Amino acid sequence: MKQSEELRRLLESIDRRSYPAYKSAQGSYDFGSFILSIDHVQGDPFAAPSKVSVTIPHQRAGYPADYFNQPWKKTALEDYLVRQFGREIAQFNFKAKGSGKSGLIAISSPGPEILSRTACECGKSGITARFEVGFPANGRTINSGELIRILFDFLPRCVRSVFFYKSRKPEEVQAVIHLSEDQHAIREELKKNKLISFVADGAVLARESGISSRPMKDSVPFTSPESLRVTFQLPHKGRITGMGIREGITLIVGGGYHGKSTLLKALELGVYDHIAGDGREYVITDDTAVKLRAEDGRSINQVDISLFINDLPNKKDTHSFSTADASGSTSQAAAVIEGWESGARAFLIDEDTSATNFMLRDELMQQIISRDKEPITPFIERARGLLENVGISTVMVAGSSGAYFYIADTIIQMDCYRPQDITERTKAACAQFGADPTVNAPDFKLPPKGRKLSAGKSPLPAARNAASSSTPEAARTTHGRYDRGQGQGRGRDGREERIKTKVYGKDSLQVGREQVELRFVEQLIHNEQTAALAQMVRYCVEKQLFARCTVVQIVDLLTAQIEKGGLPAISDSSYAAMGLCMPRRQEIFACLNRYRG
Repeated sequence: MKQSEELRRLLESIDRRSYPAYKSAQGSYDFGSFILSIDHVQGDPFAAPSKVSVTIPHQRAGYPADYFNQPWKKTALEDYLVRQFGREIAQFNFKAKGSGKSGLIAISSPGPEILSRTACECGKSGITARFEVGFPANGRTINSGELIRILFDFLPRCVRSVFFYKSRKPEEVQAVIHLSEDQHAIREELKKNKLISFVADGAVLARESGISSRPMKDSVPFTSPESLRVTFQLPHKGRITGMGIREGITLIVGGGYHGKSTLLKALELGVYDHIAGDGREYVITDDTAVKLRAEDGRSINQVDISLFINDLPNKKDTHSFSTADASGSTSQAAAVIEGWESGARAFLIDEDTSATNFMLRDELMQQIISRDKEPITPFIERARGLLENVGISTVMVAGSSGAYFYIADTIIQMDCYRPQDITERTKAACAQFGADPTVNAPDFKLPPKGRKLSAGKSPLPAARNAASSSTPEAARTTHGRYDRGQGQGRGRDGREERIKTKVYGKDSLQVGREQVELRFVEQLIHNEQTAALAQMVRYCVEKQLFARCTVVQIVDLLTAQIEKGGLPAISDSSYAAMGLCMPRRQEIFACLNRYRG
């Protein structure tokens, strides 16, 4: 490994040369207390910034080993370090001058959720932080003096301040770890007590606005109804009370603007841990819960939706249903089956974003349009079967129909953001009002497992298809490259052809020429999760997994590769893995199911 002074001399020697001379700086350099790696150099000062990383050995970093000896603590510590490093480098951002992105220093920008990111990893040998630096230039002429300031002055100060435990406040770091242990303890309590969610007394659920994740000032703190209150003893916080939502069918009702959707949104994001001060750090939901909604226009690929839809007038087979332009009802039916395949133990549904004809048919409609003329079996007739046959609970917000009162196990009324348990009173009213609308529900029969996606035309060149027909492991070498033999799968200039990926915020991605719309996958919360999904789809295409494996097998293979080698294991280059964030298993399923290729 080269020494830091060799890097300084190199940068001094290329000063005022044309920008491509920066490429000679790629490599790793020993700075004494840390190792600096210049992993990728941008093409010019106006291109995407250069990729840089630092690695601090554990003996120098000094963070206690028991702060990262469990996955949840490790993720919490990494998240804390990313946030602190982001704050430190922000004070030096663009302090080095030049054209374009010269002087930029940036790392991943997390929201209130705590996620596993490639921006910082506590590995076996040390802590690695990955970030971007805009290498300075005047026009396209290197200004290496400014880069020397960044790498030899700004960066070492930030590294020492954040990644050396002795520079931090021990009680601050300890609080992060203690919170992660408490949050994990609540998740364990959910399983023991057959709960799907917990909302702590005093939690702040409302947000500043629809585009802000910050807690609303002067909002009504959450208070559990006495009948639903549970108490946990946490390892560090001690006694905590709040509302426990039991396994089963839970209905959330109330007048408009009284907090129904606000509560559901908090439950929906409770699949992730949150940072202290967010107001929802003790709102915890079963981490497999899936938000369901109608999604007009999405693609559906080989899904058996016969549990909900049968005997279509066009005779289309609903036991293996595919469409490039789904309706609201077919999209929501497919989402239920796909959610079951993904291992979800709870469905979260808002009536406002659901297809009305999928959710229920009232008594008058059933009298006018007989069952044999209606191909849809509504969700209200399947919710109990999902619970009793496969253990999937339902939490639903309803505001316009009382039909779901009959099947609900728990009914929560939101009144000025305060929940009330009205189950007994509502059940008494149901007994007087009329018969249960689900008494004549058709038999419940789940589709068989082992669904495969129907593969479209491959975006790979013919030579690559031939080379990829062997086993995935035999074809792979490193970072998505393939050993095809001389000249196979290469362009006119002799370079290896690759499938390119693009990410458009968190709402969509592109693999080759195929775009995947994800804006209605509402538990996908960060663009780096979308970037990771783009790499996963590319990996599947290059490995020809869609043609050879079931959906479950594909997800199992992807997660096994990531557990073994991290997100870089499924990325097409080492530096492409820098801005990735791990999505849940459920979002991986959602992405693959929406891929039209």
